[in-house]
Amino acid sequence: MISLRCPYCQVGLKIDESKLPPGLRSFKCPKCKKDIPLSILGEGGDNLSPPSDETQVFTPRKSGIGRLTVLPDANTPEQVLFLQEGLSIVGRRSAQPTGANLRIQTADRSMSREHLRIEVKKDAKGRYKHYLSDNKSKNHTLYNSNYLGEGEVVILNDNDEIIIGHTVLRFNE
Repeated sequence: MISLRCPYCQVGLKIDESKLPPGLRSFKCPKCKKDIPLSILGEGGDNLSPPSDETQVFTPRKSGIGRLTVLPDANTPEQVLFLQEGLSIVGRRSAQPTGANLRIQTADRSMSREHLRIEVKKDAKGRYKHYLSDNKSKNHTLYNSNYLGEGEVVILNDNDEIIIGHTVLRFNE
């Protein structure tokens, strides 16, 4: 967590830098609603130019907990879902209440509202492991081109591909 002050209204803010999505260039102050420019060190792009006085400069923290990138297609916009320690249920966003805590905005009706499970746990060496399983979905889950069997659990690795319905997800650490 980084503590900072809005350069416009001076309200104190706490930001978890590990949850900042790649490519983020600004965020709105929750009080005054003005855009606060952001520069994340170590990212490519325009971060080489000197920041203005209002720019907040962050160095991203490597948490070891992964993320899922939803690859865009005709039914689904690109999205990034940040995983957290513990159990996450991933599924299609719906107007009806579901048990999914990571909901994908999509028109892909072959994706269940509670399609898959990812459990994030620390191992004995303090590193995070990501365990993937199908959540008894109607259309099953493809992991690196192989269907997951009932009750099968696999450990995710960087750049693994997961397909739920017709939607492709990429796991990254």
